[in-house]
Amino acid sequence: MPAFVIFGRILFAVLFMYTGATKLFAIQQTADFIASKVTIPALLAPYTLQLESMTGMPTPQLLAIAVGGLEILAGLMIAVNFLARFFAILLILFVLAATFYFHDFWNQAAPDNARTLIEALKNLSIIGALFMIVGYGRGPRRDEPAYGDG
Repeated sequence: MPAFVIFGRILFAVLFMYTGATKLFAIQQTADFIASKVTIPALLAPYTLQLESMTGMPTPQLLAIAVGGLEILAGLMIAVNFLARFFAILLILFVLAATFYFHDFWNQAAPDNARTLIEALKNLSIIGALFMIVGYGRGPRRDEPAYGDG
């Protein structure tokens, strides 16, 4: 059973490593998409202006780089089972935010919202898998039964 869990964890992590890499290889398209969906709250505007002046990049571009990097790093850490719980929690927060901002089916008309609803439900299942990683952590030790086997 543990071999299946390891294999499943690696296959699951590939999703995040791939999507993170696609964001980084298309930073401008990702930044444009972020800019079309996310509005920076007025409370955070002074801080984002400071970041923009320090880096010379607009906030959506910074977010695209940060999100792409987070997905690759978190996917890799889950795949190698190092700090898997911590990175799974980070990804839960990220996927929740992405679902809220980018898969807002409740703001769309009836024929168009079906596809967005399916994407939101897929994200919900990904969150469920991340909660399983948080719950099991590194998995069973050699002297423990594997997930109820025994």
